[in-house]
Amino acid sequence: MKEVTLRELHARTGQWVREASRCGQIVVTDNGRPIARIVPETDGAEPPYFAARRPSKAFRNLDRSGRTSRGSDATQGISQDREDRA
Repeated sequence: MKEVTLRELHARTGQWVREASRCGQIVVTDNGRPIARIVPETDGAEPPYFAARRPSKAFRNLDRSGRTSRGSDATQGISQDREDRA
């Protein structure tokens, strides 16, 4: 992980931003103390946490028993709610 002082960042902002896109995260320091990070933009958004969920063995057994109903998938509603808050 690279570090750059606040003074260096001020003098060559564009250079350091391009460096972050090539090499990854850069920590900005002020008097030796980390104060900020320059993080490269990712190409795609990460899938919602709930999209990768897997039911437990106990739930699969319960589901097979027929004592549960098939409701709608809440993943999209949760994701939309989170986007609205941002």
